[in-house]
Amino acid sequence: MSSSAFSLTATCAASGFELTKGNPVIGGLRDPALRHFFCGDCMTWMFTRPAALPQVVNVRPTLLEDQAWFAPFLETYTSTRLPWAQTGAVRSFEAFPPMDTFDELLGEYRSWREARR
Repeated sequence: MSSSAFSLTATCAASGFELTKGNPVIGGLRDPALRHFFCGDCMTWMFTRPAALPQVVNVRPTLLEDQAWFAPFLETYTSTRLPWAQTGAVRSFEAFPPMDTFDELLGEYRSWREARR
């Protein structure tokens, strides 16, 4: 859905996410488990609300006003990545990581972010 070698996502707390302008439309695969929202005018993928994790919103960091803080921490589906594509991510998974590792990964991410400040 990104037309690129990468599909960057910043996982944010749903409580801290607010849509301030526009009327996004649901697009992509239209899977009820992953609601992908797009700009209704240009069809740019903007954010995703995963049904299994209602406490988060996955935002496309390329749409943020300031992307300087963003660097990949975790990469998924490395089993299908292009051989030359490197993200520099700390953690890599051949598919999605198991849901029961989510809390552990969040803790690792917090520590990693603190070390980078």
